[in-house]
Amino acid sequence: MRLQFLGAAGTVTGSCYLLETANTRVMVDCGMFQGPKEVRERNYGSFLVPPGSVDFLLLTHAHIDHSGLIPKFIKYGYKGKIFATAPTIELCEVLLPDSGHIQEMEVERKNRKNRRAHKALIEPIYNVKDAYKSLPYFSPAAYDEVIQLTPEIRARFNDAGHILGSAMIELWVKDGGSEVKLVFSGDIGRKDQPLINDPSLIDEADYVIVESTYGNRMHEQGDEEIELLHEAIWETYKKGGNLIIPAFAVERTQDLLYHLNLLMEAKRMPPMPVYIDSPLSMATTAIFQHNEQYFDCQASDLINKGRDPVQLPGLKFTKSSEESMSLNEVSGAIIISASGMCDAGRIRHHLKYNLWRPESTVLFVGYQAVGTLGRLILEGKKTVKIFGDEIAVRAGIRSIEGYSAHADQAGLMEWAGNFKKPPRQIFVVHGEPESANTLARLINAELGYNAMVPAWQQVVDLELEPAAVEDPLKAVYKSLSAKIHGLLETGLDQTQRAEIMRRLCELEVYIDEGMKKAI
Repeated sequence: MRLQFLGAAGTVTGSCYLLETANTRVMVDCGMFQGPKEVRERNYGSFLVPPGSVDFLLLTHAHIDHSGLIPKFIKYGYKGKIFATAPTIELCEVLLPDSGHIQEMEVERKNRKNRRAHKALIEPIYNVKDAYKSLPYFSPAAYDEVIQLTPEIRARFNDAGHILGSAMIELWVKDGGSEVKLVFSGDIGRKDQPLINDPSLIDEADYVIVESTYGNRMHEQGDEEIELLHEAIWETYKKGGNLIIPAFAVERTQDLLYHLNLLMEAKRMPPMPVYIDSPLSMATTAIFQHNEQYFDCQASDLINKGRDPVQLPGLKFTKSSEESMSLNEVSGAIIISASGMCDAGRIRHHLKYNLWRPESTVLFVGYQAVGTLGRLILEGKKTVKIFGDEIAVRAGIRSIEGYSAHADQAGLMEWAGNFKKPPRQIFVVHGEPESANTLARLINAELGYNAMVPAWQQVVDLELEPAAVEDPLKAVYKSLSAKIHGLLETGLDQTQRAEIMRRLCELEVYIDEGMKKAI
């Protein structure tokens, strides 16, 4: 049995892992690479494994760095099912076509330049039509439900507490008389996030594939993020500018709405209009609103009181591009727009019109991968290029890491430390090198596990261990014992019960003596 790291190894993005047994290939995630150009270029190349040779695809959650290459995977030959939770499927129904649209627009822009330079034209990774063609392949998987993929392989999805519908995946694999259990953490969420439940804990595994996005960092504690949001709002209001918030359409936008709702209710908000300038955010917010059964207790309590936790008075959605462009003339507003790393979408227009203004503020509330526009701004670049123009960075730049949907170092260590016995191997993935290596060293030093950071495309052989075989006499005894204890619950008198228990004890002693003689 082999495990190959096809993505999110040495990088944060492109999550993709292939488990190969003698008869079956199971892929976990099929994500798009994001960040520096040399990493993004991987999206255009051929798949390292023929899509048609893969039997099952299991998806941890809907974020594009986990799901974004699914349309291309199907376009080039995958024919199997894609198992994911129901909310993940709903989110993919809007995220994947949106991703296809972005590919089309980006390629159209690049090809205009290529034509002028007499360079070869390029094709999009996939288009909107390809994205829609991939949707019928999805099949819903409920949390805690065991799915029998083959007679030898079964899977179970557990709540990862990262975004709506996110999952960590357990895989049990039999090979002859052996069985191995693998756990893919997906993206592990922070505890006490708005709206969603805390991540599940898993206590048994032979092999663990764990993310490390924040493996070398800690988040703000407690409710500090809402206070930092409050400060950024009032600072910008007093300057008279716009508060521009690049936010992922899934979870970050809804978390912000939840906290703005709380600030408004507490009368701690200045008179600033709030705009959601992202059709994708509108669509995903609607998905949140009809999946309330996945919310945590606090959000459910608000709903029971008649309040919508992802809606607030006076909230304005801009649907058309014309409405979005009209925000270029707005001053003294809060504008929440996608994408969260500023690599695409309408947020780039708002940055172009606000970054050079000292009275404005740009507030980052999510992870910024290396090489993204958001990371460049956050690192203090004096000028950045947007749509070919050099833009001075004079606006106030703020960041609230507490809004991250990822567990920090302490959260990752707490999750990894929950195993009853050390896994045979921990593979630390989905992190920049410093973050992944730091977490691996910490797991080795503090938990005593064998942790390593795999390289991109690395293949590892997973050892099989004979499954524990219960003695047949013991199995008969356990079955008989259960039946007898059920009988004792009926209307027998005390003497009859005592006689039955005496004979049951004699049977257990007889079986034990027989096993000792056999040894």
